[in-house]
Amino acid sequence: MKARYFNPFTDFGFKKLFGEEASKPLLKDFLNSLLPLEYPIADLNFRNAEQLGAEQEDRRAVYDIYCQDTQGNYFIVEMQKAYQKFFKDRALYYTTFPIQEQAQRGHWSFELKSVFCVGILDFVFDEDKNNPDFLHEVKLKNRHNSVFYDKYALYFIEMPKFHKAESELANQLENWVYFLKHLEEFPDIPSRFQHTVLEQAFEIAELAHLSENERAAYEHSLKIYRDNINTLNSTAEKAKAEGKAEGKAEGLIEGELNRAKKTAIQMLADGEPISKISKYTGFSEEEIENL
Repeated sequence: MKARYFNPFTDFGFKKLFGEEASKPLLKDFLNSLLPLEYPIADLNFRNAEQLGAEQEDRRAVYDIYCQDTQGNYFIVEMQKAYQKFFKDRALYYTTFPIQEQAQRGHWSFELKSVFCVGILDFVFDEDKNNPDFLHEVKLKNRHNSVFYDKYALYFIEMPKFHKAESELANQLENWVYFLKHLEEFPDIPSRFQHTVLEQAFEIAELAHLSENERAAYEHSLKIYRDNINTLNSTAEKAKAEGKAEGKAEGLIEGELNRAKKTAIQMLADGEPISKISKYTGFSEEEIENL
């Protein structure tokens, strides 16, 4: 069955949903549902998604979505489709640009506006696989676990961990996560999302509403997404096969080692000289003495 809605994990789909002027209400609602802001976001202004370092030779950052609200707060929103070893490092690096951007010439008190980085991840952190929470809120805290600085935070949503059914959704954030995870599978708009801001999201995501050029751009983006997924799956299968072969080899080696150890112990019990035991088992004299 052909999909009615596009895949939001493609570059085209993600930016169509959250990165255009027409989709500002969607991004605003999503961020308001996620972030515990003192004042809800009233409006957003998209900023240049490409940030350059202070010097020409400095590394640059290219964000998926970079915007600022009427209170001056900065928001970076990233869709990460595949595991990246240093994704946390990259997220931290990205947040340095909106911080440095606030520097003022002349006399300046160093007062900063808030910076929030949001990562929507289509993978699970290796070190976090046993933690069932799909949402990570990371803030600067002191050793007493009290917030030390409240104008900087990272939010990571691990999509594969979200398993709630439609009837179990408890708040607007969960509505959004459910929407993103299952969008490509929906045959039509579920009743719970009708007459809400998410109904607009469904309308934007409907393939029939795309122009010819947009459809071509989406198909290209979808091909890249699928190629990347296939590459990752092939790499994982290869690593798994190599791991099995390596494990089998290690098992054989361990078996040989145990047999040699039993032989050495038996020869010791029979009164054989250590030099002879070493010759037949491969253990050093010191190793034999420690058996």
